[in-house]
Amino acid sequence: MENSKAQQFALVSISELGSSSPSSPAVARFSAAGNGVAELRFQPESESAAPVNVDLQAAKLYKLGPLQSVCISEGSDTGKEKLYSRGLTIQFKNEEESGAFHHAFEQWETELVVEGSVSKGKCLPNGELTSCKSKFDDKIEPSSAKMYFHYYGQLLHQQNMLQDYVRTGTYYAAVIENRADFTGRVVVDVGAGSGILSLFAAQAGAKHVYAVEASEMAEYARKLIAGNPSLGQRITVIKGKVEEVELPEKADILISEPMGTLLINERMLETYVIARDRFLQPNGKMFPGVGRIHMAPFSDEYLFVEIANKALFWQQQNYYGVDLTPLYGSAFEGYFSQPVVDAFDPRLLVSPSMSHVIDFSKIKEEDLYEFDIPLRFVASVGTRVHGLACWFDVLFGGSTVQRWLTTAPGSPTTHWYQLRCVLSQPIYVMAGQEITGRLHMIAHNAQSYTIYLTLSAKMWGPGAEQGGIIQSSSCKLDLKEPYYRMSQPQPYVMAQDQQPHQQLHSQDVPIDSQDFEDPDFIPQPSPSSGPKITLAEFAKYKSSGL
Repeated sequence: MENSKAQQFALVSISELGSSSPSSPAVARFSAAGNGVAELRFQPESESAAPVNVDLQAAKLYKLGPLQSVCISEGSDTGKEKLYSRGLTIQFKNEEESGAFHHAFEQWETELVVEGSVSKGKCLPNGELTSCKSKFDDKIEPSSAKMYFHYYGQLLHQQNMLQDYVRTGTYYAAVIENRADFTGRVVVDVGAGSGILSLFAAQAGAKHVYAVEASEMAEYARKLIAGNPSLGQRITVIKGKVEEVELPEKADILISEPMGTLLINERMLETYVIARDRFLQPNGKMFPGVGRIHMAPFSDEYLFVEIANKALFWQQQNYYGVDLTPLYGSAFEGYFSQPVVDAFDPRLLVSPSMSHVIDFSKIKEEDLYEFDIPLRFVASVGTRVHGLACWFDVLFGGSTVQRWLTTAPGSPTTHWYQLRCVLSQPIYVMAGQEITGRLHMIAHNAQSYTIYLTLSAKMWGPGAEQGGIIQSSSCKLDLKEPYYRMSQPQPYVMAQDQQPHQQLHSQDVPIDSQDFEDPDFIPQPSPSSGPKITLAEFAKYKSSGL
């Protein structure tokens, strides 16, 4: 047998997982007991420290980083799975030593315990793979994943999110105000980024936090957490995809910021749900636990003209002697295939909003692959409808305080802004007229969605009821390729001679507490719609320099 002789490794340090006691240099020694069972012994250099013996039949080794691993031992078989009650954090001198130790661990485990060779194509923990593909890799094309993790691996993008004080402040308040949910609990931070949410959880008294981050930001998170030692001693950063890593224990709470534009862009909600199924204890809490997508038709003549004018370039018949007009139609449709991301005045909404609820604690991952939302609104004003405006909010259903994070128009602006799907052919409505339609969103492997929108209205006036004639307009948009119209919201100031219009009442679907596992769930009305503004009034504001 290849490993019949003992092997030993010099370690920079070992320490009890989650313990505040100082770490100590040590020697790790693999050997075979008389009965042929493989054993691992950690011998600290300190004379006062007792050695730790690990039975490889009841142990797991996980890589937390290039130079750090954790060994979980003392397992007990419950019939379905093994429970592990002790963990040692191991620090290596270099990556070569780390790799050699992991190889030796696997060899001793498989040759002496299983008495077979190492299985080919086996998935290793914490993002290390041999020849297998994870569920994430099956769903997402490699180029998209590479750009995604590259983007979130840069500090300037993390800074952009941290400086969104609505976002960061709401998370902080939701955690600190609900200390009772965090004190003494195990927390998993899904897609930890800079580690800021992990540090919040530690501030709230978490027993231990596992910060899982797949991008290179994991290294920055380690630095930030190490620089806050009073909190960092209870935080372990694990670099790897949620779909692939293994954790030494189940979590009482998941915390994450999985929201993208329109809530679902980037498809991280699926990762959040996978983390729920893999890591969360039954009846554990999720921060956030519920999301809502809000929708309402809007009228914005200036936005429509702005988009349409972009295609005028292709109406040139003599561009350096070339007629560009054959491509005008395609260019026109191309510009209208981009969802518009900006902050708009809620007075541009034509009717009260409706909402689609996603309960993160119950929804299946597969249910996030496609959304088919029927639309129905009643117009509050007579105008041209240019498309559908969308925004979202999420609920932190803490035991002490329930707090919403909203991206609604009229509320303080976030880095998500709002999103509008603009029709290339507007429809006309009168006050009181019903607007119906369908919002159909299908996930694609570039970590986003294709949006199919249809809005319709019955013809208005004499004879319309007999004929049942419908005016309808449709568009197809790619959520992956939005038109970022502005970086900051434009101010809309009331004219001196104008009185504020009456606020519209929300048309959100009511949510009963029985729909959620938390009986204290209290839905908060969305601040969705405000007073209306006519196009003439809007033109007056624009001409005044706004």
